[in-house]
Amino acid sequence: MSHFSTVKTQLRKKEYLKQALVDLGYAPKDGQNLVRGYRGQTVKAEMTVEMTQGADIGFRWNEGSKSYELVTDLDLWKQSIPVERFLAQVTQRYALNTVIDSTTQEGFQIAEQKENIDGSIELVVTRWDS
Repeated sequence: MSHFSTVKTQLRKKEYLKQALVDLGYAPKDGQNLVRGYRGQTVKAEMTVEMTQGADIGFRWNEGSKSYELVTDLDLWKQSIPVERFLAQVTQRYALNTVIDSTTQEGFQIAEQKENIDGSIELVVTRWDS
């Protein structure tokens, strides 16, 4: 019996997802890899994070929703934060990377980036017009 759970997300761009995981201190592996769970069970995912304790974390493409979904064995979740908080952090970093990339493409530069005590991130961008 499979113990894997999937959690839907709004994460659509692989490069921003990967950067978000790196920003949070994880070492994601790209490509078809296996997510390990209960008693050696595995499931395939397009991006995985091998964990030393508990189940691995994976993200696989859901063609129906055109987004990545989190896949892991929630019964073996041994991270320091609950899965909901982990996903909130990934989503926040994903959004930050998306905004930074979009504003850079529009000719803006990051003037200031500040992480507040409440966990929010302030970003100030500037652009010089001639």
